[in-house]
Amino acid sequence: MGMLDGKVALVTGASKGIGAAIAIGLGEAGASVVVNYASSNDGAERTVETIRSRRGNAIAIGGDVSKAADVTRLFAETDAAYGRLDVLVNNAGIYSFGPLESITEEDFHRHFDTNVLGVYLTIQEAVKRFGDKGGSIINVGTAGTRSTRPNSVLYTSTKGAVDIITSTLAKELGPRGIRVNSLNPGGTDTEGARRIGIMDSPIIAEMIASTPLGRFGRPDDMAPVAVFLASDASRWVTGELIHVTGGH
Repeated sequence: MGMLDGKVALVTGASKGIGAAIAIGLGEAGASVVVNYASSNDGAERTVETIRSRRGNAIAIGGDVSKAADVTRLFAETDAAYGRLDVLVNNAGIYSFGPLESITEEDFHRHFDTNVLGVYLTIQEAVKRFGDKGGSIINVGTAGTRSTRPNSVLYTSTKGAVDIITSTLAKELGPRGIRVNSLNPGGTDTEGARRIGIMDSPIIAEMIASTPLGRFGRPDDMAPVAVFLASDASRWVTGELIHVTGGH
């Protein structure tokens, strides 16, 4: 028996990195998993195949969470495949770093449309499906909102909004049996971090030195926390920002 047997979970942005690790973890715990992706069908299918190879159930569904029509279709296809929804993980997000002067109007809307509007749109659809049984919403934020760094104001401000969405909607949706929490990772070795050169930065050694558990984060460090938040073991937990940072 898995902690999530019989449940259906939708994970946005699950073609790689933290999203893929969470989707795999939920599948291993017994959930049927919808692996959402915006552009990388190949990556999403690899996530699906990993879940299936571990005797789980999963499908991949494309869709850009910043577009209402895509989100409506994503949830309609989830309905058609599984007929229910119990867990939503809002992992899809984009990030870039640079000084204040480098931020353009296009950059602003690209970040806020995906990282904030996408959270609103997916939660609106999810709550329609949770019904009387309630459900669990897990937003993926960042520990960077409590330990801010220069050149991160645009990305971090979107995740600050996610923190507020989490705490506010926990109060608004709690009477309907819907729990809302945020999993806030610290520095994590993902494909995206490597792509923009974070893993080659001198800051990595500094972060590891100031992390009590003595290493950098990995995507699979996040999965067990997501499984807990998705399960009935966290039935009395809502409105929390859970920092998964190794103590950093």
